[in-house]
Amino acid sequence: MYDIISPYLQILNPEQKQAVLHTGNPLLILAGAGSGKTRVITTKIAYLIRECNVPPRAILAVTFTNRAAQEMAERACLIDERAAGAMLRTFHSFGAWFLRRHTQFAPLSERFVIYNEDDQAALLATIMTNASKEEVKGVVHKIARAKDYCMGPDHPDLDAIDRSEEFRRLYRRYEDKLRRIGNADFGDLIKMPVDILRENPDMADGFRSRFEVILIDEYQDTNIAQFELLKAIYDPASYLCVVGDDDQSIYHFRGAEVRNILEFPSQFPETEIIKLERNYRSTAYILKAASSVVAHNKSRLGKNLYAERGEGSLPVLAFLPNQQEEANFCAELVKRSYEEGGCYADWAILYRTNAQSLHFENEFSRRNIPYRLVGSLRFYEREEIKDALSLLSLLVNPRDEVAFRRIINKPSRGIGAVSLKKIVVEAAAQDGNLIAVSRQIREKLSAKAQAGISLFLAALDRSFSTLDKDGASTMVSQLADQAIKHSTYGIEQGIIAGEGLSLCAVSLIMLSGLFTYHKSQDEVSGTQRVANLQELANAMSLYPATLNGLAEFLENAEIDRSRGEQNDDEESPDRVTFITLHNTKGQEFKKVVITGVEQGLFPRESKFGEALEEERRLFYVGATRAKDELYLTSCAERRLYGWTMDVYPSIFLREIDKTALRIIGRAPKGFK
Repeated sequence: MYDIISPYLQILNPEQKQAVLHTGNPLLILAGAGSGKTRVITTKIAYLIRECNVPPRAILAVTFTNRAAQEMAERACLIDERAAGAMLRTFHSFGAWFLRRHTQFAPLSERFVIYNEDDQAALLATIMTNASKEEVKGVVHKIARAKDYCMGPDHPDLDAIDRSEEFRRLYRRYEDKLRRIGNADFGDLIKMPVDILRENPDMADGFRSRFEVILIDEYQDTNIAQFELLKAIYDPASYLCVVGDDDQSIYHFRGAEVRNILEFPSQFPETEIIKLERNYRSTAYILKAASSVVAHNKSRLGKNLYAERGEGSLPVLAFLPNQQEEANFCAELVKRSYEEGGCYADWAILYRTNAQSLHFENEFSRRNIPYRLVGSLRFYEREEIKDALSLLSLLVNPRDEVAFRRIINKPSRGIGAVSLKKIVVEAAAQDGNLIAVSRQIREKLSAKAQAGISLFLAALDRSFSTLDKDGASTMVSQLADQAIKHSTYGIEQGIIAGEGLSLCAVSLIMLSGLFTYHKSQDEVSGTQRVANLQELANAMSLYPATLNGLAEFLENAEIDRSRGEQNDDEESPDRVTFITLHNTKGQEFKKVVITGVEQGLFPRESKFGEALEEERRLFYVGATRAKDELYLTSCAERRLYGWTMDVYPSIFLREIDKTALRIIGRAPKGFK
């Protein structure tokens, strides 16, 4: 028998093999980046079936994505076909499986439907009848967060989500209506099984006796509700093994709690810890740079990664004058590499926020370097940017019917299809000037439409006035001190005007209601959308505050957008990857550039304490995506809030072991 099974064990390193062969006490596999954790989990499933005679049906393995669950199943079955009988699921698919078999214990119909966020918003809108779409989405997000923490409407700690009694009331009414319908939302798939198992001890005992083995992957990404579900189905007599990396916990904004993995040994007595510290992805100097930063965190279990691929080349820290030179630097790196026989796909350009992609998109498009954006649309294709460009287009060309139709009732101003048709038809009968006609016939519209049109026209008029040279310069000078004074608040507080056309952009975005509309989409995407609108204002600050300047900006924006479309060859896999640091989790590239490593940008100035520690983990995740080469860029100046401002190197750059860096460019005075 040993000769038959030895090949799949022989390919493991000593620590991996130790983790696979381990049984008995609870086990925490602390798996560093690139240490082969998937191989360990899949091999362990097969080993438990083949060598420990665990019935496949008694094994529950849980991960976070369907793709990961499918990969685990396929790889385990390659070792032993019986692994197909094990339950390998995501947390939410396990919850759905549970609920469909126990609807008699839950206020659900036998064929209940799972509501997504849009469905939840539609349901809640029937309760919040006078609320805007944005307000409804905000409450939906809070309800989802509450369920991530296993909190119902009457939970005493719900104040941590929202202190208002109104939120409790809306949450309660939402739950009552959802229960009457008999459907479930995404949060119910975890919270409801926990509630059922708590209320039905005999059922809980049945599940505990069924699952002799529980394996959980990516344990650092679990939230409180998922932890409670684990406790509800775990029996001390069963074998529990979790795999994760506390240094890669970067999703707190989605509800993930790093303390779940940090406190695992105390939550499950007699836990044993096996560390997978052999890294098969990156070279030694890359690991040294990444590890020296995350080592400054206090809340971590600690491990030391060792590179199996040798020392490699030193990561490069490039100090650059400004963000345009940053884009040039990245493009030159890629171009030179390609000319020397490399592939575009070898490269990934990483940034903290999607808004930073604009300069790279423009520069790479200009040089005809193919690229792909992961996890987001191209800058000029994002909803909030297209909305703002539509408004700006109307200032240049009030006959632009496409722009007018897109933006006249966004956000809602009470201008319905009938009123819109009257304006468009009348404009067609005259000279096509939709703005002039809106002024002429607004009194013929309903009272609600009149009010909406008046607000819309006022926003256009006020913003158009900023294009008057004297008026613009006066208003800009008044806002200059404010921009600098409030720069520490950054995009979380709003968008700020600066030089050139940025005042026109900010005025239009704010007065039209677009800012409020997009900021209130939800806690996460709203902040990102505001960042994108601020970046649009930054780009416009390079143009003069005149009508011709605005026309020139719109023309160049369209050219840049068209270039991006021409270079977007979806059939070709050989493209540079543009991606946020958060989206790099689980990926790897030969050559990585982490851009904008500056204080206030990465990490954000609002980050301190636990939040700052998560930013360090984000740096660690980004750096360990690199296999062969790692570059870090930091600018001396950056256009922020429409102004060119001095910026300073990130605290992370000071924390890197300098023996693991090659510094190029002009280092700021005092940088060591």
